[in-house]
Amino acid sequence: MTSPLTFPSAEWVAAYGGAINASETYRAASVNWTFGAVALVVMAQPEVGLPQPVAIWLDLDRGVCREARLATAVEAETAPFILTAQYARWKQIIRKEVGPIAAILQRKLDLKGSLPIVVRFVKSAEALVDVATTLPTRFLDE
Repeated sequence: MTSPLTFPSAEWVAAYGGAINASETYRAASVNWTFGAVALVVMAQPEVGLPQPVAIWLDLDRGVCREARLATAVEAETAPFILTAQYARWKQIIRKEVGPIAAILQRKLDLKGSLPIVVRFVKSAEALVDVATTLPTRFLDE
């Protein structure tokens, strides 16, 4: 069994990018996605070891993750789509305890970008979460 990767770390993000590219489900759901990068911003939470916000930069195009890396919160602001939430909320999403679209609509996940486009690609969002659940993940607060 593979050792768990810490979320969010450069190793976790690299594995996530590889897993996205290995997912036929994501590729099929996202073949028409041409809207560019998505930044997933984890808000600062010093009590779990995140003294400043951390962003996961995913350069997504037509079902392919062209790049997956950590980015600064400032850099994340340049992405066409930015999803921001507390650490605990990302943990719930990765564990599939809450869906990404439901979290946006319930204002538990802040979206900067076009909601109609995100809703149109709900299957892509679900596939990205499904991929994240396949990674052996260790959370900072466990």
